[in-house]
Amino acid sequence: MVGETRKRKADHIRICLTKDVQSHVSTGFEDIHLIHEALPEISFKEIDTTTNIFGYRLSSPIIIAGMTGGTKKAAKINANLAEAAGKLGLGMGVGSQRVAIEDPKQEYSFRIVREKAPKAFIIANIGCVQLVKGYGVDKALKAVEMVEANALAIHLNSLQEAVQVEGQADFKESLKKIRELTQTLTIPVIVKETGSGISAETAKKLEEAGVKGIDVGGAGGTSWAAVEYYRAKELRKRFNQELSLTFWDWGIPTAISLIETVKTTNLTTIATGGIRNGIDVAKALALGAHAAGIALPLLKTAAENVEKTVWKLKRIINELKTAMFLTGKKSIEELRKETPLIVTGKTAEWLKTRGFKPEEYALRKPL
Repeated sequence: MVGETRKRKADHIRICLTKDVQSHVSTGFEDIHLIHEALPEISFKEIDTTTNIFGYRLSSPIIIAGMTGGTKKAAKINANLAEAAGKLGLGMGVGSQRVAIEDPKQEYSFRIVREKAPKAFIIANIGCVQLVKGYGVDKALKAVEMVEANALAIHLNSLQEAVQVEGQADFKESLKKIRELTQTLTIPVIVKETGSGISAETAKKLEEAGVKGIDVGGAGGTSWAAVEYYRAKELRKRFNQELSLTFWDWGIPTAISLIETVKTTNLTTIATGGIRNGIDVAKALALGAHAAGIALPLLKTAAENVEKTVWKLKRIINELKTAMFLTGKKSIEELRKETPLIVTGKTAEWLKTRGFKPEEYALRKPL
């Protein structure tokens, strides 16, 4: 079982690096329009991207999303990601720690993160399915201690479990299990989706269960049904291959999931899912996110070296600052609360049908 989990982790990395795993569904950010300020009345040098999340200071509101662990290649990737996070003062999550909890020999591929980034905001990670299958507070604490984490993410991957050859599609009483952790752990518990998004109804239930943050993990980036499609094809499991193909584009687009979550809860919200540049980050923040998470583009750079990863992140941060300058916003708080924007297209139609008022964003005034 442990060997199978480790091989699956290796397969996931290889497929994400070599195959087209992009969702054909848009993130919805193309329907979000920041309004250009031709007379910004600020200096670019004044722009401050620092922010706080769960009481921890980040130099920019960017989280390197949890991706991997459990293999030698994963250890190298995590080391490069962590070194980049440490150098730039960003946050970072690790991939599912199940493989290391079940096989302590794999702990090094996760511990390396804290070694390379001793002062960074680090998020540990366990699966909701594992909670249902018997993981309790002890296993959660082991994951946290493994990376000396500042927060714990519980990842939701019902789509992946439903289509995966070895999938465990059982989420019965998962909310109860999540509540048990939030009532016991002393660090923030974040619930994160992995590419299919979180609805207003689910976000509200999670808030009532005591979670402190939600990472919406919306559709528009990596499709885990796509990843499992390639695995099923290699394993010659035609049933799972065709099932994965059918559900390749399943999910709630990131921008929509973000708005539904922000408008329904008072939780710290991270926008992950297809974030590819600084304008995407700026739009997510203007919609109310506290930070944006980035995965696949950084997986690809970290598979090569630290330098490319740092360069990629610096580029995104500079793009964010440029978007802030062009909207006349000096701080992240101003960007989040005062930036008027227009929501159009399918995103606006979806939100109106669901009872939200996207026009409210256009009417924002400086506080």
